[in-house]
Amino acid sequence: MNLKLKIMLVTIILITAISTGCNEEEKKIEEKTDSEIAIEFMTLILNENLTGAYDYFSSSMTNQFSYDQFVGTWEYIEKTYGELDSIVNTTESVEDGYDIIFINCTFANDYYIIFKIVFENNNEISGFWTEKIDTITAYSAPEYVDITKFKENKVTIGNYPWELPGTITIPNKEGSFPAVVLVQGSGASDRDETIGPNKPFKDIAWGLGTNDIIVLRYDKRTKVYPEDTAIDKNLTVKEEVVDDAVEAVKLLNEYDKVNTSQIYVLGHSLGAMMAPQIASIEQNISGIILLAAPARNLEDLIYNQTIYLSELDGVIDINESSLINTTKDALKKIKSLNISEDEQVLTVYKAYWEYLNNYNQVKIADSLNIPIMLLQGKRDYQVTYTEDFFIWNNTFSDNSNTFLKTYDKLNHLFFEGEGAPTNTEYLEPGHVSGEVIQYISNWINGEK
Repeated sequence: MNLKLKIMLVTIILITAISTGCNEEEKKIEEKTDSEIAIEFMTLILNENLTGAYDYFSSSMTNQFSYDQFVGTWEYIEKTYGELDSIVNTTESVEDGYDIIFINCTFANDYYIIFKIVFENNNEISGFWTEKIDTITAYSAPEYVDITKFKENKVTIGNYPWELPGTITIPNKEGSFPAVVLVQGSGASDRDETIGPNKPFKDIAWGLGTNDIIVLRYDKRTKVYPEDTAIDKNLTVKEEVVDDAVEAVKLLNEYDKVNTSQIYVLGHSLGAMMAPQIASIEQNISGIILLAAPARNLEDLIYNQTIYLSELDGVIDINESSLINTTKDALKKIKSLNISEDEQVLTVYKAYWEYLNNYNQVKIADSLNIPIMLLQGKRDYQVTYTEDFFIWNNTFSDNSNTFLKTYDKLNHLFFEGEGAPTNTEYLEPGHVSGEVIQYISNWINGEK
């Protein structure tokens, strides 16, 4: 998914606050409800008073989230979804003893965003991030889908305390069928890998389902349990991605209509990066399908994407320059693991980067004795043809058990386009290429 979005939309939950007493102004604020304060906060943003809005953050939050980062985040949101139009409503909740306000806002490009605001006891904001981003435009199935050929059932992946809701797509006709687990890219993604009006994993599930293939997809752990995962200092990509994919494979083994000798893992972006590890742990996997698979380190991709997007318009402004420098500093910390136990770097703790520093997806993939498919769009600026696919191709081009294919006009989502790729094109309605769906279907169904 859009890694810059992952960087910009910082998820912060800070749970310790020190009371220093109140002056008369603070007493007035404390008399207001959290909902009223949340509306005041968003109204300041609506009126382009970001300085005033930033003053609502607690000191613990500002220590983690600078004013420049806040400004850069909001500028990116409005550049992507249009200007903030209106504040629609608020709803209240209490989670782990903290007051939560969900505030629904509309944006000029026909999007709505529900922001989640966490309050400390002194009515200061200690957490602010996007809970949901969606468009008024309804999803429409691509032309290669025939919805009469399959049905869908709700399922649950894994066990307490990490149960995840999912959907299994099953062909309507009798018999047993190959099955695929879909593993998402970076970020707190839902089962459809939704971004704007687009649902690439729903395209894939329905496309493969039309071709008599069972598909299992599910919401990521970071989507279902954002608070728990955000403050977990021991969280690594193993817990974020690998463990739940292994549980999904186990679930497929329990389905009568699944041909258990034909279970595949299809990973996209970060999911593709971790698919070799999933296959090395779960032995009952017949093959892996890697869409836009990073061959380089994750932090290098993030840094290069930040530069690419900043340079798109030919001018690097002060906020973009600040973001580049911040990301460059973060990259140095990650490379050296010069990170304290309580410090977050690019929104995650040291354990996350320590795990990835010891992980080599290309080496693990090379050790597997199962078929591997690698697909790459040449218009992908996030995982690139010239760098990432070059490494995969050099490693596997002579391997008869590996199938590599590129597409000139496809981007990171495997949507077709023209010209220089941008992050905003992900918000234009589109679908995963039918050519990709057919190629994967043929490969799974024996036409390798």
